[in-house]
Amino acid sequence: MTKPVISVENLSKAYRIGLKEEIPDTLLGAFTAWAQAPVRNFRRLSRLDTARVHKGGHAEDDLIWALKDVSFQVREGEVLGIIGRNGAGKSTLLKILSRITEPTSGRAVIRGRVSSLLEVGTGFHPELTGRENVYMNGTILGMTRREIDRKFDEIVEFSGVERFLDTPIKRYSSGMKVRLAFAVAAHLEPEILIVDEVLAVGDAEFQKKCMGKMQDVARGGRTVLFVSHSLPSIRALCSRGLWINKGSIALDADPSTAIAEYTRPDLAAASTFPIRFAAATIEYFEILDAQGTPASSLLFTEGFTISFAVTLHTQLFAHLLLILWRRDDAVRVASFTTRELPIGPLDVGTTRFRISVDKARVYPGNYYFSLSVRNKHSIFVDVPDAGSVTIAPSVLDGAMTPFVQAHGFAHLLRDYTVDTVPAHRPNSR
Repeated sequence: MTKPVISVENLSKAYRIGLKEEIPDTLLGAFTAWAQAPVRNFRRLSRLDTARVHKGGHAEDDLIWALKDVSFQVREGEVLGIIGRNGAGKSTLLKILSRITEPTSGRAVIRGRVSSLLEVGTGFHPELTGRENVYMNGTILGMTRREIDRKFDEIVEFSGVERFLDTPIKRYSSGMKVRLAFAVAAHLEPEILIVDEVLAVGDAEFQKKCMGKMQDVARGGRTVLFVSHSLPSIRALCSRGLWINKGSIALDADPSTAIAEYTRPDLAAASTFPIRFAAATIEYFEILDAQGTPASSLLFTEGFTISFAVTLHTQLFAHLLLILWRRDDAVRVASFTTRELPIGPLDVGTTRFRISVDKARVYPGNYYFSLSVRNKHSIFVDVPDAGSVTIAPSVLDGAMTPFVQAHGFAHLLRDYTVDTVPAHRPNSR
């Protein structure tokens, strides 16, 4: 049996409500944060223990546990697929393994050269050209100048951005950035490759190339950690599946078993409100039928209303994103964002939303909504399962109302109206 190259033992990551974790923006700042991490963790754990004593065990009321007591091992040559709903803790785990952030407690030991692709264009400088960023990013990831020279043509060919190689990155689309970023990371030839759900930005052809490249990496005996909402990709690529639910490991099994358990409708539990985060609180979330009654099931042709309230605790230039997902395979169906509306970013205080949709017009099946507050760079609030709904076929004169599969889910949330109650200060009436 091959030896483990990743050992995670009792890993936990907590965020205290009201505190913001600073991310170093310089090399000196990053080194200082790394050097001070043991002392900072000791003080943090001491504060938590003291709080438990003085508050009678209620210290966790002020904490959000992104991860809690996570333990597993990954052996050399394994391709581990990590699945779970938005906010389950997957990205936090990868950031700890990539040494971007440190855990609150526990440890993660990695043996081998690691290459991480967690966010689009991470490490790219917007003012530099694509060519210059290849060399800079490759150097940051640990490649020598000679290695980059030797693989440069292959990297550029794989990325497909040859025509724009001498154009500043700030003029690239998000898809072009991720193509170039993945091309650099994939050609690093690391012993361990960590990939988050960034490949969804690329087009179908490029995603196929990326999957092929990761399969080549895996066949070469290297280790891959792959986070994705594309369950068919997890099943095809991975030799093992890790399901993370609410910060803990729910199941560690073969990919098919992990996916089957993850998608079981009877295991889907909606969130309990209010839900408090450091930046905001989601006060409530309801799905109402055409008569205005809370409903968990709707007809294919029936109108409905999504009603919820968000209290922002601090001034953020943030928008709200509501996404409908198919329950069976976590496919993104439709979305709504305040970025596209005249109401603009959220304000401090409580804003109530009522999104009225003319007709469901979505295939019969089981679905759920996720709700997040975010800006271009950060996610401040993420409720992965705000509310569930079942869409049932309409019956008219004994016959099921037809629906056209070729149109997919695109019609949902296209014809809608939004009513908002402007934010009021939390301490005012």
